[in-house]
Amino acid sequence: MNRHWNSYLNRTLSRRDLLRVSSTGFGGMALAAMLGEEQLRAAATAGQSNGVSPLAVKAPHFAPKAKRVIFLFMHGGPSQVDTFDYKPLLQRDHGKPLPFARPKVVSGATFNLLKSPWEFKQHGQSGMWVSELFPEIAKRVDDICFIKSMWGSNSRHGGALLELHTGSDTFVRPSMGSWVTYGLGSENQSMPGYVTICPSQSHGGANNYSSGFLPAPYAGTPIGSVGIKAKDAKIPYISNAETPKNIQRMELDLLGQINREQLASTGHDAALEGRIESFELAFRMQSEAPGLQDISVESEATQKLYGLDNRVSEDFGRQCLMARRLSESGVRFVQVSHTYKWDQHSELLRDHSQNAHEVDKPIAGLLADLKARGLLKDTLVVWGGEFGRTPTAEGSDGRDHNPEAFTYFMAGGGVKPGFQYGATDDYGYYSVVDKVHLHDLHATILHLLGMDHKRLTYRYAGRDFRLTDVHGEVVKGIIA
Repeated sequence: MNRHWNSYLNRTLSRRDLLRVSSTGFGGMALAAMLGEEQLRAAATAGQSNGVSPLAVKAPHFAPKAKRVIFLFMHGGPSQVDTFDYKPLLQRDHGKPLPFARPKVVSGATFNLLKSPWEFKQHGQSGMWVSELFPEIAKRVDDICFIKSMWGSNSRHGGALLELHTGSDTFVRPSMGSWVTYGLGSENQSMPGYVTICPSQSHGGANNYSSGFLPAPYAGTPIGSVGIKAKDAKIPYISNAETPKNIQRMELDLLGQINREQLASTGHDAALEGRIESFELAFRMQSEAPGLQDISVESEATQKLYGLDNRVSEDFGRQCLMARRLSESGVRFVQVSHTYKWDQHSELLRDHSQNAHEVDKPIAGLLADLKARGLLKDTLVVWGGEFGRTPTAEGSDGRDHNPEAFTYFMAGGGVKPGFQYGATDDYGYYSVVDKVHLHDLHATILHLLGMDHKRLTYRYAGRDFRLTDVHGEVVKGIIA
């Protein structure tokens, strides 16, 4: 072997020679990648059958910048041109026809250009433009990375919500939070890896936080739902005052023995394995969840920071404070939903003002609190809706759906602070510079968590699936 290598080294290698002598190395690299993926699948599906929790912490593909995610979902579609995407020409040309062809919209009844009723100003050392809708978030812009060139594929709420949450607007697929916990597990084995607070029950409902074909332990655990006040939103049946814990443990052990005997006779059964793990997790949660849900232990100053002293912001403030407590305890992915309030086909001035008042201080408080606790550096906070709005009017004082352009922002977790990426056209109708599709957003979130979206796969129905399907590019321009 040494004689052959010396002979190659003493002359210039052709491409064919190089491939021949290095083929073993290429094969080894491919084999290592394949074995890594197989190991991930095995750990995910084994569950209680081999004593390994499917939520056990798993190693990322590479060094992560973020360890956890808080997703602040604004259901309905906030207007980019009224929040963070300042368009002077829209103000100047108010009432004039749109000077280019518009895309297909939902109502078909949009008219001339409609200026924003709110004033925009630059804030922070970064000089980010923010409308007067968000005076508190404006104070945090130097911690925020704005993506102003988002776009999606669906102009309807149902399809757009599914695309945002699962990567597909046509099929039931595992949700983003499920993929994250499948890939990384949970840092707290006494809590679910994925929690969604007051989720919507419309436009896809539970499909937006389900595990789809992934094992059941990766599904989102809801705390409350739409229509339930945050103060009343609790994980149900978390305590058992009638049966002592030692008796519960004996009951669960017996049930587990029976279920494992069933597994031994039938072989792999994902549904049964999921039930076994759910019983065990529910038992462990009895000691952890009640304390996490009790925000009365927070100081008065902290509660005011989140807007709990104001009846308008108190509800969403509770959700944001709960998100911080869950994230701090080791829950991998937490979603907070401001449920279906941003769909202003009319009454834009009234309703966007109300919505912003409800969420502005809580979101700013969350960012400030995470930073003060040293959590922001490895917690990725994501804000946005399922699409944006048209810069043209629907009726006299509304805006239609617009998946062609909208704004997201991120903070912490390895993104560039005080930074703006991408741009829309002069009126905010189309994303035109450095466009970021929802698939790209998903790929980037996974990348910041240390996962290659092309390697995070799960075999189902004869093919390997992933969150980004066959799409998605990491938006490297926003990574610090």
